[in-house]
Amino acid sequence: MDSAKVYFTNMRTKVGESLLVKLDRLIVKAGIKEIDFKQKYVAIKIHFGEPGNLAFLRPNFAKVVADRIKTLGGMPFLTDCNTLYVGRRNNALVHMDAAFENGYTPFSTGVQNIIADGLRGTDDVDVPVKDGKYCKVAHIGRAIMDADIIISLNHFKGHELTGFGGALKNIGMGSGSRAGKMAMHNDGKPEVSKADCIGCKICTRFCNQGAISFGADKKAVIDHKKCVGCGRCIGACSKNAISNNESSSNDALNFKIAEYSKAVLDGRPHFHISVVNQVSPYCDCHEESDAAVIPDIGIFASFDPVALDKACIDAVNAASGIATSILGDREHTHKLPNGEDHFTDIHPTTDWRTQIAHAEKIGLGTGNYELITVK
Repeated sequence: MDSAKVYFTNMRTKVGESLLVKLDRLIVKAGIKEIDFKQKYVAIKIHFGEPGNLAFLRPNFAKVVADRIKTLGGMPFLTDCNTLYVGRRNNALVHMDAAFENGYTPFSTGVQNIIADGLRGTDDVDVPVKDGKYCKVAHIGRAIMDADIIISLNHFKGHELTGFGGALKNIGMGSGSRAGKMAMHNDGKPEVSKADCIGCKICTRFCNQGAISFGADKKAVIDHKKCVGCGRCIGACSKNAISNNESSSNDALNFKIAEYSKAVLDGRPHFHISVVNQVSPYCDCHEESDAAVIPDIGIFASFDPVALDKACIDAVNAASGIATSILGDREHTHKLPNGEDHFTDIHPTTDWRTQIAHAEKIGLGTGNYELITVK
């Protein structure tokens, strides 16, 4: 497959010109005007951020994208689906409250928020997955499937199960209804290291399935019949006592994310933007955000979500790790031909390559890209 064009601008600004001006210039240069938006419903797929987490994208970025779409005649809205785990986004009421708390209101962004899979996370559409090997049908939030055009606005970061979270993660996992998220997660079930568990019980706060209990030894036990494999307990454990040591399970999640992304994007115009700043080691679904692992890099945009993710991966791996972050705690045993693999150093049981490779295999895009800098 030929290489895809990925456009990039750094985080530097001149006096009198904000980063938001640069963002608008970037998406115009990247070709967003080529899409016919006139009188079309446009889903801007975003992560509103779990309250307490401060690494999520500021709503200012969303306003720039929404304003540009409106000038092109489109009817944009911000959207996400409900979560499986305990938190502030597992039904539409608390999800909207969380979005407002984090600044995502019609007064700040100029557009409405729509929780795509409805009040209880059950309002979804079964979408066939063309060339799907792991998912023949994807359960996608109805409002996302009702849209004419998909725009993904992504905070690029690390992830405890997939290695990284970018456009594909935001689109695939994020567009899945609660049933869809369960289908994507249910191949992998975490295990507890008795030697490392201190019995603090923090993990139980993050298990929406009641799958974690404690034995006479005061060590955590996970009931795999109840566990859906969402991985929230892995990130919640500060002692690294919970892990998914079956790499094939993490790989299966990456495969399914790629296939869900294909179900969402097939047959519709789409465009993708990733902001590589405050690159936290964990998903923005956490109610906290650990220190950024690298310095801020910039903003990327492309019609190809696979090329976009690969460009962001390469940029992060080319950057020097911040010594005071989780990268400073790691042994840096994972290497790439051109340097360290920050993602696998942070989460050793993950392999981000499987997501990119499977996305290419099913025709979602290409990992080969031409990087074009926009000043």
